[in-house]
Amino acid sequence: MNRAKVLIVDDSALMRELLADILGRAADLEVVGSARDPSQAGPMIARLRPQVVTLDVEMPNCDGITFLEQLMRTNPVPVIMVSSVTERGSELALRALELGAVDVVEKPKLDLKAGVLERADELVMKVRAAVSSRPRPRPRPISLPSVARQPTASRNPGTVPHVSPVSSARSPALIPVSQRPGGAVKRLIVIGASTGGTEALCELLRELPTDCPPVLIVQHMPGAFTGKFAERLNLLCRIRVREAKDGDTLEPGTALIGPGGLHLRVASGKSSLVVRLNGEPASLFHKPSVDVLFESVASLVGKRAIGVILTGMGADGARGLLEMRRAGSRTFAQDEASCVVFGMPKEAIARGAVERVLPLQSIARAVMNVASERSPG
Repeated sequence: MNRAKVLIVDDSALMRELLADILGRAADLEVVGSARDPSQAGPMIARLRPQVVTLDVEMPNCDGITFLEQLMRTNPVPVIMVSSVTERGSELALRALELGAVDVVEKPKLDLKAGVLERADELVMKVRAAVSSRPRPRPRPISLPSVARQPTASRNPGTVPHVSPVSSARSPALIPVSQRPGGAVKRLIVIGASTGGTEALCELLRELPTDCPPVLIVQHMPGAFTGKFAERLNLLCRIRVREAKDGDTLEPGTALIGPGGLHLRVASGKSSLVVRLNGEPASLFHKPSVDVLFESVASLVGKRAIGVILTGMGADGARGLLEMRRAGSRTFAQDEASCVVFGMPKEAIARGAVERVLPLQSIARAVMNVASERSPG
């Protein structure tokens, strides 16, 4: 077996040893070296040519963010950020994802009572995903939008591949979608994403107009980061974005992100649909799970829903998206060329769950064109 080469960069000798022990136990991974800081890591990357680098967010001399920015400009390599669960650590981790890091993981720790390493499996899974990822540097700064600015046309829509026969005509301009405030939901957009999804979601949500249908999102991310991620998106998007709370009603122009560690579902409220958060089923590896959200939407919303599955490793969301399509929902998947990791869309396509496969930059337009059609009831 060809083992993927991993380089560890962390200023703590104990953390370097811990990470090396976790990753070294995986049969398909090989830790080829460790560095105490970026100045030591640079020459090691050039010499050892690792397929993945794990990088501490906060280090002395040259911090992880500055090093990542330099690395993405000069020698792009898949990077997993290893972050502490602090406010500053969360903010820096999100900045790292913006700059091109593939994913972020909380620093593992030893549970002395149980005698096991917490988050070890998550670290291994994310490093494996990074091996097959496409690093995407983000050299340009992201500017805050003007509320009056209209969504722009796709920069390079290209040819749109289709999984099932649909019209190949070029999409018309986005049409505003009206909904009765506080009333029944006419349309609902649900989105699932994992590895590479933070920046994909940013690009997609920035194109949605302020009167778009309610949006529910599951992004595989540690619970310490989802709140900060929602705050960041809220600053960058025209629509309102926040972390979901149990009992939230679904409102036009608002996107709710499922908090890490809890499953996100829709449920019937007194006058409209509401959000429900809980930890069951506890057996699922991903929490929140895209399948859990999509399955609840298939059951309650059916043909009024629009499902989107974005970049990510694994199969989470494929089963739920298929249930949505069988219930009459419209379904979309991000294409391979624009994905950081094509696993989740690929699996959904293979199961027949996807109506259309689109480049990331075309998804918002396609979704809003469907949303502008007369509600099927």
